[in-house]
Amino acid sequence: MPDSKYDVIIIGAGLGGLECAYMLQKVGKKVLVLEADALIGGCLQTFRRGGHTFDTGFHYVGGLDEGQMLWRIFNYLNLTNLPWQKMDEDCFDEVSLPSGAFPFAQGYDRFRETLTSRFPAQAENLKKYVALLKEVGDNIANSFNPRSADDVYSQSLFARSAHEFLTQTISDPVLQDVLSGTSLKMELNAAKLPLYVFAQINSSFIQSAYRIRGGGMQIAESLRLSIEQMGGKVMRSKRVTAFEGADGKATAVIVNDGAERYEADTFISDVHPAATVRLLQTAGLVRKVYQRRIENLENTFGMLTVNVALKPGVVPYQNKNIFVYTQNDVWGLHSNIANGVKAIMISFMPPTDGSNFASGLDILTPMSWDDVSKWFGTKIGSRGDDYVEFKERVAEQCLALAAQHVDNLAEAHQAHWVSTPLTYADYTATEHGSAYGIRKDYNATMFTVLTPKTPVQNVFLTGQNLNLHGILGTSMTSMFTCAEIIGMPKVVSELNS
Repeated sequence: MPDSKYDVIIIGAGLGGLECAYMLQKVGKKVLVLEADALIGGCLQTFRRGGHTFDTGFHYVGGLDEGQMLWRIFNYLNLTNLPWQKMDEDCFDEVSLPSGAFPFAQGYDRFRETLTSRFPAQAENLKKYVALLKEVGDNIANSFNPRSADDVYSQSLFARSAHEFLTQTISDPVLQDVLSGTSLKMELNAAKLPLYVFAQINSSFIQSAYRIRGGGMQIAESLRLSIEQMGGKVMRSKRVTAFEGADGKATAVIVNDGAERYEADTFISDVHPAATVRLLQTAGLVRKVYQRRIENLENTFGMLTVNVALKPGVVPYQNKNIFVYTQNDVWGLHSNIANGVKAIMISFMPPTDGSNFASGLDILTPMSWDDVSKWFGTKIGSRGDDYVEFKERVAEQCLALAAQHVDNLAEAHQAHWVSTPLTYADYTATEHGSAYGIRKDYNATMFTVLTPKTPVQNVFLTGQNLNLHGILGTSMTSMFTCAEIIGMPKVVSELNS
């Protein structure tokens, strides 16, 4: 006999899984969320070190002004009343290149005018570039058109090269680097990155940019509380280790190697598709050829993150992110750090004490799985002295580079902690510690841009690995997943309610 029977079981309590749970519970489904970790939230998790709170992977969001797409979704999810802080409207992101520092302003017109003042000869080209971003931003709402299950517009941009569009539209190489320079929030792969991913992410942050005071875990906890208040369940330390199936459908999940068993009519997986397929294979529900196809998909690079605790009252808070590059051609820097750190993102934690000083900041640099793969299989805290030496060497390079752009950083440095793609893989179950999920390829959209559907008719996917990553991309994907279960008209009706 099963322990319990549910309408929907969701595997993984990351952002996508919790958003699906919220909507499905709200429309009357009986929902259970099973999270393998002791904490929910995935990359939204926060942690404390030395009396300081740090985010695992959350830094800022785009498109949260009233009426914009993320606002629409977050308003429905009861998340707009969290302590959001709008970033500097004249410079929410700063790109620092050898040729100078360049501000990104919020709002399409202000963004264009600000950069036109620095690149007057590119005025017409900037108009074309911003027009494309605005078109993508305006078209996002059409994704939720119940009369159009097939979004031809976005699909066509998925099949175009972001790098080709940029170099054909903008003729100044420095401006090309500037426009790409905030893109440590995606993988700049000239041979593969689809135009839609590049344009949608940049467009949303230019629309509006926000941080949250107190950490991204508030998003996950708010969703959990709402789900449970509506009658759903979110259970921690419940690792799904197998599926059961019959007649080509999933019927139940086995938790913690047989300790518990739960039945449902429908299942959603918020874990990596490769991990999902391995679970489905335990019940013989997918063919080996499909499993190999999914497992062979490439993952984007990961991040080394330096979480820095600062002495109080020394480093002024900066309401922007700083992206630093030590050389030009930013599209050529996203590989590994064998030759030294050449690109970092500096993100300040908003003060929660009412002061104008930062208590901590994060420094991120791209890191490939190859950089850390030799320590794969080791456990946190027991990876060996060579691993500690390796990550501290990279961290010191990050700190030295950041100190050139953050006043008093060296004097204010109190302590720091370092995580690598191995850390993310262990704590968030992310394949290869990938920062942005599966690598999308505009040459092969049919294979790399996934839909929520799987070969098993009552098992669906959600999360950043499908079509779009980031907070907005994951949130949109969760709505698409729900649409497979309750229909797009119902999803639209809920978002408009």
